Amino acid sequence: QVQLVESGGGLVQAGGSLRLSCAASGRTFSRYATGWFRQAPGKEREFVAAISRSGGRTRYADSVKGRFTISRDIAKNTVDLQMNSLKPEDTAVYYCAVELTTWDALGTGYDYWGQGTQVTVSS
Repeated sequence: QVQLVESGGGLVQAGGSLRLSCAASGRTFSRYATGWFRQAPGKEREFVAAISRSGGRTRYADSVKGRFTISRDIAKNTVDLQMNSLKPEDTAVYYCAVELTTWDALGTGYDYWGQGTQVTVSS
């Protein structure tokens, strides 16, 4: 069992930045592919970004490409999502999820999910 905790959400004006962190209790991300997802009110959950267990592979949704950056912080044992140039349409609950992988692949079916952190972008 992997417990994930997201942090860093909050209220920010359009054009601002936030940095989300995903921490895994008692685990290291070196064995897991990690993804960030979001769900806005009344909408389905959608993919935002993913990173392989080494950090060498990343992928982004088109809607956030060039504005968001996913990365691993080995010292803190977190996977972070740096969000710049935020827009009101980025408002959502953001979730991180992990998948145990045997090689350095991006996730395809995430096994464990966090509880989410709210991001609100005002116009």
